[in-house]
Amino acid sequence: MFDFAAQWSLPFEKSTTIFFAFLVAPALVWGLPAETKGAAFIANEEELALEQDNPRYGKDSLECARNWSMYDEFVRHRAFSYAYEPWSYVFENCPMLTQNIYLHGVTIVRYQYDHETDPAKKAEWLALLMKVFDQRIAYFGNEGFVLGRKAAALYQLQPGNARELFDITQRSIELLGEASEAPVLQINFLAAVQLAEAGQLEEDSLVILFERNMEIVEQNLEQGRDEQFFQGASNIILSLFKPYGSCENLVRIFLPRLEASPADLRLMNQIIGMLESGGCADTELFYLATRQKYGLAPDAESAFLLGRMENSRGNFSEAIRYFEDAASRNAMAEGGSQAVFRSYWLMAEISYRQLRQQVQAREYARKAHEANPTDGRPLILMGEMYAGSAADCGNGEFSTKAAYWAAVDKFQQAVAVAADPAVKERALQMAETYRQYFPNGEEIFFNGFTQGETFRVQCWINETTTIRAR
Repeated sequence: MFDFAAQWSLPFEKSTTIFFAFLVAPALVWGLPAETKGAAFIANEEELALEQDNPRYGKDSLECARNWSMYDEFVRHRAFSYAYEPWSYVFENCPMLTQNIYLHGVTIVRYQYDHETDPAKKAEWLALLMKVFDQRIAYFGNEGFVLGRKAAALYQLQPGNARELFDITQRSIELLGEASEAPVLQINFLAAVQLAEAGQLEEDSLVILFERNMEIVEQNLEQGRDEQFFQGASNIILSLFKPYGSCENLVRIFLPRLEASPADLRLMNQIIGMLESGGCADTELFYLATRQKYGLAPDAESAFLLGRMENSRGNFSEAIRYFEDAASRNAMAEGGSQAVFRSYWLMAEISYRQLRQQVQAREYARKAHEANPTDGRPLILMGEMYAGSAADCGNGEFSTKAAYWAAVDKFQQAVAVAADPAVKERALQMAETYRQYFPNGEEIFFNGFTQGETFRVQCWINETTTIRAR
């Protein structure tokens, strides 16, 4: 096996038409090791005589050996311009001599191409380069693998040649299947996207190709084969597919996979990421993948997502259960205070507005305030709860108005701590609104109280406040 870390490079860039480029050093891609038995070992005519009847050496075995030895020596010294003529003789006259003809030939022809300035001659060099790969297949086989290298060479020189790149890689993938290399899968799907953009390939076909290529990528990742490169291929193919990844298409592709592999965490993460980035987080598939992931490997993120989804489905008690788990897990994580705040804040909102559980809602609001003392919204929510309970918290007209004192206390605290000007402004408005419900000075006097005294608000509020007139 070739070392992909030395053979392939996988940078990705995006322009108006999504595309990526393999920036591969020619010496690494094309300069593959020579066979152990090189031309230098054919040292004398006596040895050649033993090979006279071997078809490897063509019609003139001596001339083949001499040219082989000559170009081999030039290649060893990286004198590729001098190597071309003797190499060309061997290529044309003794094509079965050694597979090194083709391994070295790519380097030699590519050198000529790179140093040619005439466009017409450059095209001829490219045609010869493609012929090197084709002739290697004709005499030494291994078609699927060699076609993959042919596609990489063509892509490096003509990245816009979508039709030929697509056809070459299609044949390579058909032959190799799961053994296909990561860059070949990438080139294939890029070419397919380019053809789709040009109206030469149906979007349904693109979806089928996406499914096939990703399945091969997943199989290789499962087997731990060249994980770095297949993970890169996965990311790139997913990025290329995004403009065509409607929610309907994504569900159609991924739902059967999830059903077939209900314990595949990597697949679940892929589904969750793809659906979320595609704006498909409201689909049943997103819910199923997140729930199954949580069941296998619960973490704060999946717990929070499930809490949010159960809330949107009206399953408020379930939502709170997941949010509590998310808050607990984030509380143990470094730098998780904002995530803790978010969970407790949503629990407070649900408990008050949906479940009408004021005591529990206040407890969640207090925990949210502790997690982020400069937000202000939990204090406003507590003030709203107090004001909303005024009619139930007292045994007479005067004592029921006491809840508004406690409510305004919370609004004023929010004004004092809120870092967000919008939150501060809202707290000021709420305080001003509910001051109008304070008793007047006369009511305070005739009920036997004095402004500035402390007062214990009754019922579930059970807080001490200060008597004030409106």
